[in-house]
Amino acid sequence: MRTYDVIIIGGGPAGIFAAGFAAQQGQNVLLIDKNRRCGAKVLITGKGRCNVTHAEEDPRRFVEAFGRNGKAFLTALYAFGVRDLVSFFEERGLPLREERGGRIFPAEGDAASVQKVLEGFLQETGVELLTSCRVEKFTFDNGEISSVLTPKGEFSATAYVVATGGLSYPETGCTGDGYTWAEQSGHHLIPPEPALVPLVLDVDWTAEVNNFNLKNVQVQVVQQGKVLAERFGEAFFTREGIGGPIILDLSAVVRDALKQGVVSLSLDLKPALDSETFDRRLQREFAENANRNFANSLDGLLPKALIPIFLRLSTIDPQKKCHSISREERLQLLGLFKNLELPVSGVGGYKKAIVTSGGVSLKDIDMRSMRSKKIANLYFAGEMIDLDGPTGGFNLQVCWSTGYLAGISAAKRE
Repeated sequence: MRTYDVIIIGGGPAGIFAAGFAAQQGQNVLLIDKNRRCGAKVLITGKGRCNVTHAEEDPRRFVEAFGRNGKAFLTALYAFGVRDLVSFFEERGLPLREERGGRIFPAEGDAASVQKVLEGFLQETGVELLTSCRVEKFTFDNGEISSVLTPKGEFSATAYVVATGGLSYPETGCTGDGYTWAEQSGHHLIPPEPALVPLVLDVDWTAEVNNFNLKNVQVQVVQQGKVLAERFGEAFFTREGIGGPIILDLSAVVRDALKQGVVSLSLDLKPALDSETFDRRLQREFAENANRNFANSLDGLLPKALIPIFLRLSTIDPQKKCHSISREERLQLLGLFKNLELPVSGVGGYKKAIVTSGGVSLKDIDMRSMRSKKIANLYFAGEMIDLDGPTGGFNLQVCWSTGYLAGISAAKRE
């Protein structure tokens, strides 16, 4: 049986940071990962571009994005924050740049460039890698982990970091093993659920405008006439429904609301104009196109791809002359622009989830060190813990910061 100072299980962003920074403390570190290469999930984040973090540098404002659990993240974020993360990559030859919405991406290159830097970090710090290897079980002695068993042998260490990720993107090896180990060792698990997912709609036309971008739109989540949440920004239709940044950010609200009853979205395609102003615009368009058929009058109001959909949904005769359109028909059309109702039938599953909500309860983790309150030589990092935020780089920063803190703490046995 080979012995190390620290063993890290999971080669994603959190695990790589935990391993590298523990090794920087002079520790003999082993990183075990299921995949052939570390950083598999990095390659598919941000549509392959890797949104490494968010530009908000004030930790107290940054954690507001995480709701009630946000304050628990403060120590890790102060230990390794946004500025530290930017410096980490730029010092290793990968400049970053801020884009729309405060998202920070590689200035040149893509997610593969990020993975290359991470692999270089492991080499630079002397971390020993054991890839294509699954941890089968832990052994315990006197209430602490004494070793891990794998098909490639048994390995022991003074401290262990579990950073195996959640259940999202199972093709990258995220199968929830860490959750099972945590429960078996007495930790309370907040039930995992897919988060930041597209929505499935109970309409039959979205596949016709599949992946058509809706820019600068407003979406509200509505249940029993009450608006539960709203977002402004970008969305797009999918074969089964609707996705995009603002939809992903609303998906947790929708998921929870569906447990209580019927939910729908209200889509405002013209949020910059109130209904009265946009109605005047419609009247103007119809006056200018008085002798044209209704079917040929929407070019100045809608993208070409959406016109056939609106013709059907409006129920106005496509051959009807614009000057003959009644006030009632016009107001019905106005409703499609300003309040297009989209009944929701479900949320996407783990295959389409960017992150997993839930995980090891924060009450069972000393968030000042990421050490388990149940097992003295066990630390958690990344998506394993019950901490998830919106799109825009927030969740990857959780991985970087908690991975750093877990690695440092495991090295010092704090």
